[in-house]
Amino acid sequence: MSMNKQKLSAQGKKDKAARDLRYAKTTDRKAKKAHAQREKRKSPAKAAGKDFDHKRGKYVSVASNRGNEGEGTKKEGKRNYKTK
Repeated sequence: MSMNKQKLSAQGKKDKAARDLRYAKTTDRKAKKAHAQREKRKSPAKAAGKDFDHKRGKYVSVASNRGNEGEGTKKEGKRNYKTK
């Protein structure tokens, strides 16, 4: 399965880049990223080619993590996951 790029206007691309950056810089995203990096340093072999799932607390396939185990991401909401 391949994902097609979004067809956005020049202004739309600029606006999306700004939104994405704002989201990436939230304290929640920074905490999750830092936690995933700490876990990867602990066991690099387990992390190879996988994403850290903060809900399950372990490394899982990229497809499983991004798709919320086939449930989609809209149902997931704004849960607070353990990042420490």
